[in-house]
Amino acid sequence: MRSRLIALAGALPLLLLVLVLVSGGHMPAQRVDAPFILVLGIAQDAGYPQAGCEKECCAAAWRDPSRRRSITSLAIVDPLSRQRWLIECTPDFREQLQMLDDIAPPAQDTREADLDGILLTHAHVGHYAGLIHLGREAIGADHVPVFAMPRMKAFLESNGPWDQLVSLGNIELREMKADTAIQLNDRIAVTPFVVPHRDEYSETVGFRIDGPNRSILFIPDIDKWVKWDRRIEDVIAEVDVAYLDGTFYANGEIPGRDMSEIPHPFIEESMLRFASLPAKERAKARFIHLNHTNPALRADSDARAAIEAAGMNVASEGDRDPL
Repeated sequence: MRSRLIALAGALPLLLLVLVLVSGGHMPAQRVDAPFILVLGIAQDAGYPQAGCEKECCAAAWRDPSRRRSITSLAIVDPLSRQRWLIECTPDFREQLQMLDDIAPPAQDTREADLDGILLTHAHVGHYAGLIHLGREAIGADHVPVFAMPRMKAFLESNGPWDQLVSLGNIELREMKADTAIQLNDRIAVTPFVVPHRDEYSETVGFRIDGPNRSILFIPDIDKWVKWDRRIEDVIAEVDVAYLDGTFYANGEIPGRDMSEIPHPFIEESMLRFASLPAKERAKARFIHLNHTNPALRADSDARAAIEAAGMNVASEGDRDPL
């Protein structure tokens, strides 16, 4: 394993780049060497527009590539050590890795897909299927650490083609434990916690990411807030930013489909639940993991206006939040 000790001069170009970018997105002014979260995608597992959808919700995005959105993923970046981790490995891995390389380049003495680890929430396709790009048909990665909960780890070890990634040493599985922090380096820790969801192949977790100055919450999938054994308001109160499940804006969004079969907290439900919180607490909420039917994907929609009027936000690709 390559040394993590780098000269300050070697890190300077990246630090200057972060300084230039710090005024973009939601990122408040911080030290240029502060670790940060980078939003690489905001769409639900099938992306936006969704394959086969020619309806109004996707038609404009097919015509105009600038409206398209990648599948939900975050990167964790430490400019000082030049380390990078992914949260989720999506089918949009190629584009997301390129975006990460452009904004936070790896050290020049490393090989392709220089990632210090990948953390997975669960075994629904939008959250892990990008691992295929690490295999011998593609990058042929060398023991990229992949952090997974016990059932998720067993799923990858026991099912092809994922088991081949393990046997060939493209990935190195590391088991996570609920409510036990993973120390990524001396400045960043990530703690998984179990949330209720459709757990056909694995358990489902969210993450709390802690840096030297700030903490960020990431819950892209959960059935309903009331099904969780924790109060979401209490969890939000403990962090600085909360990326929350915003899969659907409202009930009835998918005509002819029983939406109880795909339970998520509707954004309308979350807005109502959070309405009594102080403005500072509501401002922490950034909805992510938006389905292709969700009108809040469109910046000019009434849904987006309602969310912003309620003092909350929708996550945007390229957003950066310091840790």
